[in-house]
Amino acid sequence: MLKRLIYIILLLPVACIDPYKIEVPEGEQLLTVEGAITSGPGPHVITLTRSATYGSDFEGLIRPVTQATVVVRDDLGKITFLAESVDARGSYFTPASFSAEVGRSYTLLIETQEGKLYSSFPERVESVPNLEKLSVKTLTIDQEGGGNPKSGIQLIAEVNDPADQNNFYYWRNGPSVYILETRPDLFTPRPSDSNPSRDPQPKACCAVCYREEFSNNQSLFLAIDDNFNGLTTQIPVAFIEDDGLRFVNKFRIDIKQLGISQEAYRFLRLVKQQAEISGSIFDPPPATIRGNMISLDNPDEVVLGYFIAAGESVKRIYVDKDDLTFKQNKAIIPDDCLTIPGTSVDAPADWRP
Repeated sequence: MLKRLIYIILLLPVACIDPYKIEVPEGEQLLTVEGAITSGPGPHVITLTRSATYGSDFEGLIRPVTQATVVVRDDLGKITFLAESVDARGSYFTPASFSAEVGRSYTLLIETQEGKLYSSFPERVESVPNLEKLSVKTLTIDQEGGGNPKSGIQLIAEVNDPADQNNFYYWRNGPSVYILETRPDLFTPRPSDSNPSRDPQPKACCAVCYREEFSNNQSLFLAIDDNFNGLTTQIPVAFIEDDGLRFVNKFRIDIKQLGISQEAYRFLRLVKQQAEISGSIFDPPPATIRGNMISLDNPDEVVLGYFIAAGESVKRIYVDKDDLTFKQNKAIIPDDCLTIPGTSVDAPADWRP
């Protein structure tokens, strides 16, 4: 029986199978609007990008929206044009002299290069109490499987909440500056035909620089004053990771305390909740969170992001290496510190630790 079956199989015609070509559509590219104007000094930035919908084969592909016309209009009809950055395509900046006024409402208007029109709903600039005090707490995070834990500093703000209004808070990192120490005496060039030696070739300069950087929080820091209305309370407002360089000597950062609208708070809270999903099989899939932007040409078009207008209070804090109760091992950079982006041997004019 087995021999008969094999014989039948051998008699079957052998045919070539042509590969089936599947053309996958790129999918809809959704406009994403990110940025804020505040009552603090400018320039303020609005970033426009397009990204594919969740589940698309092109998900994660982010493209800057360039050559758009971007303006901000207040409730009195005053218009401010934003200029696109030459170095950061898709980022549009207000004039340095522009600051939002508390009590005014602002609308963001966008016309893309293709002629499509978008608008935000009006956002009112809410007042915000002064950020009077910042303190430092060292945080350590144990790693799965052991090893050296991650660590960094948590900044705690003292908030004196006014009793006569419902406040919604949002904290953002401003620019930071720290003293960067490197080891130019250990510099070793890459071996080449003209320089086969692997021995260190020390550089005469420079071992100490001041480095400026912009480090965003990996999480959103938000608060509503339902539980502390009219009281003074302490709230975590930032976390800066220790990378073995930032806290070797002296570190400085500006923290911005923003007073945002209730709608902006709800949007950011949903974004925070979605970003912090643990990833279990019972978690809901990522969903599109609608902001305050709409298409004027097609009301059904999904526009992502939120245009924020907010009152701003800024507090600067200097962190000394001795303020940390746990530090990462010092990172070694065997080169001139001026080779690192954002560095200078001269201290900033406003460096006053």
